[in-house]
Amino acid sequence: MNLADIGRLVHARRQALGLSQARLATMGGLSRATINQLETGSLVDLGAAKLIVLLDLVGVNLDASSRKGHAHALESLSQSASVSYRTLLDPNVLAAALVDGELPKGITPHVATLLDEAPLSLIVAAVEDVALKSRMSPKLLWKHLFHWARELHSPRGVWA
Repeated sequence: MNLADIGRLVHARRQALGLSQARLATMGGLSRATINQLETGSLVDLGAAKLIVLLDLVGVNLDASSRKGHAHALESLSQSASVSYRTLLDPNVLAAALVDGELPKGITPHVATLLDEAPLSLIVAAVEDVALKSRMSPKLLWKHLFHWARELHSPRGVWA
């Protein structure tokens, strides 16, 4: 669920409660423009504290729970890292490299692409997957990824 989805939900609840945007804004300590932007999906950001107060006012729960891991995160990550190459990065080779920290020469370009371009949520899910399957600490796997990023001079800021 994103802010636009929440905005549609707030809009429906506000109307069901018979509240104007101005009245809800006053009750929530926000501007009417903020409520309007939220409901129309054009609001870029709304702080968590303000959002929680607003949702409480309209009777909507904000549930924070762990989402289920990506079913095939490691395979998807390997595929993502292989898009620009003739050979596919073998997920088992990537998993073994993550576990032992040694980067085999044959997969260096794939790993560089992975570090620079793969969706971070996919990297996180793959690290979790490999950690569970190998019974290794995810901290160790992250240590290996950060080491590779430094070694391969990844320009992605998250690895700095």
